[in-house]
Amino acid sequence: MQLADFSDPAEANRWHSIDDVVMGGQSHSAMLAGERSGVFAGTVSLARGGGFASVRRSEQRLDLSSCSVIEIRLRGDGKRYKLNLRVAGEYDGLVYQAPFETEADTWQTARLPFHAFTPRFRGRPVEGTLDRRRVSSVGLLISDHQEGAFRLELLSIIATAAPLP
Repeated sequence: MQLADFSDPAEANRWHSIDDVVMGGQSHSAMLAGERSGVFAGTVSLARGGGFASVRRSEQRLDLSSCSVIEIRLRGDGKRYKLNLRVAGEYDGLVYQAPFETEADTWQTARLPFHAFTPRFRGRPVEGTLDRRRVSSVGLLISDHQEGAFRLELLSIIATAAPLP
């Protein structure tokens, strides 16, 4: 199931930034349209208690119960990112996160099994179970004190029943 297809030039417009400025920080990010790709880029600043930048796709109604893995086709910068999933009706509620590492300037496919997604609330671990039948948004996050410029180029994000290699 296609969650985001960046070969569509309009895909980047379906994403919006939610950076640490919501709590007084100074980080900034955007999802930009590249040539047949999307680019999550910006700067993470640790100033004023900040330290994260994120983008979230417009709300969707997704039943991913038949899927076991999310695959992201990407070219990174050597930094660690997280894929975020939210469930319907919880704009500022729990977020389920799975981290993935990138290799600088190398196309790769990050495969994130659903069991790797852990619940968090405002950055802190909490109890919870992801209801794959009610996923309402997909997002990307960079945090973990990775100060400075970042750039993550994306071709697609899909959910699949394919087993992990």
